Amino acid sequence: MKEERAMTMNSVANFLKKSPNDFTKADIIRFVEENEIKMVNFRYVAGDGRLKTLNFILHSREYLEQILSCGERVDGSNIFPAFIHAGSSDMYVIPRFKTAFVDPFATIPTLSFLCSYFNKDGLPMENSPEYILRKAVKSFKEVTGMEFQAMGELEYYVIGEKEDLYQTPDQKGYHESSPFTKFEEFRTQCMLYIAEVGGQIKYGHSEVGNFTLDNKIYEQNEIEFLVTDVQDAADQLVLAKWVIRSLAYQYGLDVTFAPKITAGKAGSGLHIHTRIVKNGVNQMVEKGKLNSIARTAIAGYMTCASSLTAFGNTNPTSYFRLVPHQEAPTSICWGDRNRSVLVRVPLGWTSATDMVAIANPNEKANNEDHSQKQTVEFRCPDGSADIYLLLAGLVVAARHGFEMQGALDFAAKTYVDVNIHKVENKAKLESLAQLPASCAESAEQLSAHRSIFEAHGVFNSEMIDDIIKQLKSFDDADIRQRLEKDPGLMLEMVHKYFYCG
Repeated sequence: MKEERAMTMNSVANFLKKSPNDFTKADIIRFVEENEIKMVNFRYVAGDGRLKTLNFILHSREYLEQILSCGERVDGSNIFPAFIHAGSSDMYVIPRFKTAFVDPFATIPTLSFLCSYFNKDGLPMENSPEYILRKAVKSFKEVTGMEFQAMGELEYYVIGEKEDLYQTPDQKGYHESSPFTKFEEFRTQCMLYIAEVGGQIKYGHSEVGNFTLDNKIYEQNEIEFLVTDVQDAADQLVLAKWVIRSLAYQYGLDVTFAPKITAGKAGSGLHIHTRIVKNGVNQMVEKGKLNSIARTAIAGYMTCASSLTAFGNTNPTSYFRLVPHQEAPTSICWGDRNRSVLVRVPLGWTSATDMVAIANPNEKANNEDHSQKQTVEFRCPDGSADIYLLLAGLVVAARHGFEMQGALDFAAKTYVDVNIHKVENKAKLESLAQLPASCAESAEQLSAHRSIFEAHGVFNSEMIDDIIKQLKSFDDADIRQRLEKDPGLMLEMVHKYFYCG
């Protein structure tokens, strides 16, 4: 079955009549010249998860050729202060042509690229998160013969002035419509810009979180993407966060991807859906049911779940969200259509029923197979995640499932078909391993599992050491006990990490 492809709104791809994967330097030069582009921006993700920028004014064709051929130097000690030191910090940023897009915020015609990092020897920088993801993808293909795909559900709060008309009840914002939702126009404009910079969006909607505080309304929204190559999925999430923040600034709104911003209200996650394919065909479903390939990958997720928090839940406020009864997972288990579990198997269009024909009597029923859409959802990450490292970690975890002994037995042992937070299921809950409750515990779990992530040379030991050191530096092992004694501490920490990721 041929893999579905989204329509592109990327003006570079439309002008060149090419897939971005086929862009060449000559294509970029032609686009710049024929569209009178005046500026080029190099953008690259730093250790804080945010995009950094170099601006180039194009005063000649020769200069354009030079920056496209050579890239530019940057100071790595400021980009990645945790593991690059001032004594030897120069590195190159090299544009990836397939990421080219016309900047929707620029006041002059500007072409932007995402960049990769290279070292003094002209080789990919080993500790670059983007390169770690590339190595993870390579090792997965070598071990399994298959390819790994992903997409994100990006949740965030929009904050603006309170309005008295058409108020939405507290925590009742799920899929609400205008005029009860106040920021639908902002969200749809974000979606348009994300699509223009290369994002493949599935849909957007308002989410559960909705409350007022200090005469401001806090409205939770979500933008969900289409499943694609995991490296492209990472690029799209990074660009989406940049677009949402930049447009919010223009609208005079505030936006946060922080995992938790106040007690008792819905936190924001970054759920990641995964799919394993070969020759464009979903390998996780057989005769409408999840097969052994899917369960093997899930076993890897179950095994590595506690240490994956080191990449996906990276500051103390992450663990304010991972508490029972808040639509966020706490136990290491999986299940079908079950929102109390860590790994959820959502509806996947695997039934033989033609629902469209039933809903539309003028349509003739057909037997088209839509099971290609089936994914498996990893639900504990949040907006603090290092997106490239998180996705690399998930790829490694899935690969580990195919390398570990007894994967299918372990998958069966961790499967649940009940709401594990209900009192009557207490025994089942107590039989399951739990996710870390702090950055300190996350560091311990990463240390215990580091050999899995270091296998095949994906993560090197220096990177793992640096991540463990960073997590331990929060000194939050007793954070929940401290919050009980001093509830105001939560607001202090929320303020500190409000713009995380």
